[in-house]
Amino acid sequence: MNIIPKTIEKLLNGTSVTIAALGDSLTQGWMVRRGYLDFLEELIREKYPAARFSILNRGIPGDTAHGGLVRVRYDVIEQNPDLVFIQFALNDAFTGYTPKEFGNSISEIIEEIASSSDAEIVLITSVCLGNSREDSYVNQYYGQLEKTATEKRLPLVKVHKYWKRKIAEGVEFRKLVQADMVHPTVLGYQLMAEAIMQIF
Repeated sequence: MNIIPKTIEKLLNGTSVTIAALGDSLTQGWMVRRGYLDFLEELIREKYPAARFSILNRGIPGDTAHGGLVRVRYDVIEQNPDLVFIQFALNDAFTGYTPKEFGNSISEIIEEIASSSDAEIVLITSVCLGNSREDSYVNQYYGQLEKTATEKRLPLVKVHKYWKRKIAEGVEFRKLVQADMVHPTVLGYQLMAEAIMQIF
C-alpha cells in the first residue's frame, strides 16, 4: 500500500503535482551545489517518466520548528501543495527548545496544513551525528517525530537511521558531512534523497 497514494497517482498519470519542503539548512541545501531536493527531483523523474511536478524549497538555515510554524501559511499552505515534507530538529535541539516544545510545534504545523489543505504530509528526521553523546541527545527529538507520526498516522522517513545503515555498510561518516561535522556533503544529501525516495 502506498503511504502517499494521492501524490503517487498524480505522478503516474501526469497530473501536475506541487511538493513543498519546509525545513532548515538541510532542506535548503547549505553550502553545496546539490541538496537532497535536487537528487530527489532526479529520482522521481526517473521513476515516473510521465510526471509533471515542481518542488518548492522552503528551507531556511538556522530555522526551528517554531519558525516553521510562523511561516507555514505563506511558505506552504498558500502555495496549494499536494505533498509537504517537514524537516526540523537539529537547530531546535541546540538552541534551547525542549523535545516536548519541539513536538508541540511540529504538531501545530501539521494541524495548520491539515486544516487548510488536502496535502499529504511526510515527516523527515535529520541526519545522525558523529559525536555519540550529541547523537543520543538529538535522538530525543527524533523520538518526538516518531511519536507525532504515530499519533497523527503520518509517514516518517528516518534519514538518520538510513545514514547509520550506510555507515555500517562501510560508508565513512566523515565523507557524509562538511567541516562542521553536521551539514551534509553532496554524498550525504544524496543519501538523504535515497531515504526519502523509499516512500515513492
